[in-house]
Amino acid sequence: MTGKAGVSAAKLFLPAAALIVWNFLSPSYAAEEKAQPPMPPRADANRAGEYPVPPPPFSKGIFPCTECHNKDLPVDKTRRKLEAAHDEIQLRHDEKHMWCLDCHNADNRDTLRNASGEPIKFEESYKLCGQCHGEKYRDWKAGVHGKRSGEWNGRKTYLLCVHCHDPHSPKYKSMAPMPPPARPENRRRSNPRYEGPRDAYRESE
Repeated sequence: MTGKAGVSAAKLFLPAAALIVWNFLSPSYAAEEKAQPPMPPRADANRAGEYPVPPPPFSKGIFPCTECHNKDLPVDKTRRKLEAAHDEIQLRHDEKHMWCLDCHNADNRDTLRNASGEPIKFEESYKLCGQCHGEKYRDWKAGVHGKRSGEWNGRKTYLLCVHCHDPHSPKYKSMAPMPPPARPENRRRSNPRYEGPRDAYRESE
């Protein structure tokens, strides 16, 4: 019985398999495949170097910096406490080793600079932050750290590091933890009119 069933299955399978192979090998199939237009490139989340961001959160009237830091104002690279201007800034960002001109470009105040002295646009300040905070930079590009919005499989807009962190004092202040959410039964005791979900707890009352 088994042998007859096997022969019957083979009789049905072999013609179907031959038809499939013929379709793939036939000239008309190859021509049809060749005539298909190429698939458009996928709108990648963000290809290398493309991280659209909103405008940097400059303080009002502070940018462009060259309105004050122009050719008539000599550059003083002496490490010092700022008094004539920007005296409201409290540097708490590795202040033992860093100073203003480690990040701000003395040759063009409308840009930043990396460790090699190459200019960086304020809109690309993440490149500057990423020099020291490489792990966070990697996570930021992947959308794990910070905030980004946009298409799931397309272009996205990212918030800059400075949209959440003060670049001169980036560490968040300590916050007291909030109390845990109130359980439904506690809400009913404090508010008799509370109508919570009818769950197992309510049914057991």
